[in-house]
Amino acid sequence: MTLRERRLREQAQRHRLILTTAREMAEAEGWDYVTTRRLADRIEYSQPVLYQHFKNKDAIVHAVALEGFAELAAALRAARLGEAEPRAALDAVARAYVDFAERGPVLYQAMLTLDPGDGDAPAGTPEGTSGGACGDTPAPLADVLTEIGLAVAPVAAGRDGELLAEVLWSAWHGLAALTGGRRLRPGLTGRRLAALTEVLLGPAAQPA
Repeated sequence: MTLRERRLREQAQRHRLILTTAREMAEAEGWDYVTTRRLADRIEYSQPVLYQHFKNKDAIVHAVALEGFAELAAALRAARLGEAEPRAALDAVARAYVDFAERGPVLYQAMLTLDPGDGDAPAGTPEGTSGGACGDTPAPLADVLTEIGLAVAPVAAGRDGELLAEVLWSAWHGLAALTGGRRLRPGLTGRRLAALTEVLLGPAAQPA
């Protein structure tokens, strides 16, 4: 291994350590607790070393958010491909979305609640649209929106599938946020998701 290769590997390891530690600190104490000073102390590097990788805390949160979108896209893809029947696939994607937010509320906060840096929150619309009002859609978020669009398209029944995907994404996010904030009665997430899908798409076809 050359000296350059060794340095690149060490940089990648530090990069990964910073993000992993930031997520651990946020999960333990919340994002307000995460500062570059505390983070540098925890990973036992100086702040100047940390700034070689990220210019500020917002940049760290932004990187964590992109990781979260990549993880969410993978979860939605697995849910969609795990069901052969289109309506069941959409139901599985809906549940996977809300479950993801419930399992990692701090990560989800970084993804969709906190400003992920530079004043430009990740935003966009499902694949095939002209893009969100906040600028270019980061690739990991685009993958999430694509998965939602792919789940909706087979059951759109001639309607605007992109619009339905936007509405469902908005509703899933609202449900996830309200559930995480304990604003809704517990234990009814599945019923709420089913009711939402039925309102938008109509009752599921019953077997003959």
